[in-house]
Amino acid sequence: MSNTRVLLSDYFEILDEERTAKYLLCKNAPVTFSKSDSTDTLWEIHDETLKNLKISDVQPKQTLLDLKIELAKRIFENCHFCERRCGVNRNKKSGNCGVKEPGIASEFLHIGEERVLVPSHTIFFSGCTFHCVFCQNWDISQVNSGFFMKPERLVEIIQKRKMQGARNVNWVGGDPTPNLFYILKVLKLCNENTPQVWNSNMYCSIETMNLLNEVIDLYLTDFKYGNDECAKRLSKVDNYLEIMKRNHKIAHDNGVMIIRHLVMPNHVDCCSKPIMGWIADNLPNAVVNIMAQYRPEYHAYDYEDISRSVSMNEVLQVKEYADKLKIHQT
Repeated sequence: MSNTRVLLSDYFEILDEERTAKYLLCKNAPVTFSKSDSTDTLWEIHDETLKNLKISDVQPKQTLLDLKIELAKRIFENCHFCERRCGVNRNKKSGNCGVKEPGIASEFLHIGEERVLVPSHTIFFSGCTFHCVFCQNWDISQVNSGFFMKPERLVEIIQKRKMQGARNVNWVGGDPTPNLFYILKVLKLCNENTPQVWNSNMYCSIETMNLLNEVIDLYLTDFKYGNDECAKRLSKVDNYLEIMKRNHKIAHDNGVMIIRHLVMPNHVDCCSKPIMGWIADNLPNAVVNIMAQYRPEYHAYDYEDISRSVSMNEVLQVKEYADKLKIHQT
């Protein structure tokens, strides 16, 4: 058995029908709560349920997924799904991410993802919690695009894509984070034993990470920067490293993980190597995809250091460094 298959064994066991996808178990974990309970009380019930998770043989009246949906609804009304914590009521207006109600820009069977994932049913949302000056998907991430789809309709499409060979449901964007309330409502209606993939820049709030726990099977994460200065200048986000390290550790503990790192020109020493060093020291079970696809897009030509494509020498430097650190690469 390959090392990748061992490290991602929980994912492969769902594909092989030897394990149940986490969100389905979540739908059979009984809880008792009232919508009149305070948010603090709901979080206490949530965390205690996770700590002593029990799966019922009969359908409970109230489930852990129901509780997660209620908590997500409250976050939606004072938005802090990401660590920008802009606090807007998304029933009334868009957040910093540009998202009011979810807009699906596209959905299809993707064959360009990592080999273990394809064909992957990718659901691309518009809007993003980052504002990367080099974004290659800027037409959906930085522009209000896409269309709202009723959860019932998306469930029908998920079922259809599985029949067509989808190995997973891959929630992506832009970024899926602003759309978590909607995603949970979709999963409430879905019954396919299919791995759920969270394909994100991981600038999620701690509350979002808690809601994802026991819902997501595989975290497909993006670790861009090795310092806060590059993150602020190129993606317009604050406190990047602390949030990335926290969330990657949580994801590593709660599911299997593939980390994507896009090598950028002139950022090997300031970003790529520090990231690889941290992964080696903290995430022993992570699979890492070192990516060579960088090319200047969007506003990248306005930034001299990233105004050219990455060189093969730069990519090889990072790959060799990762090999030296004994990081498992895909």
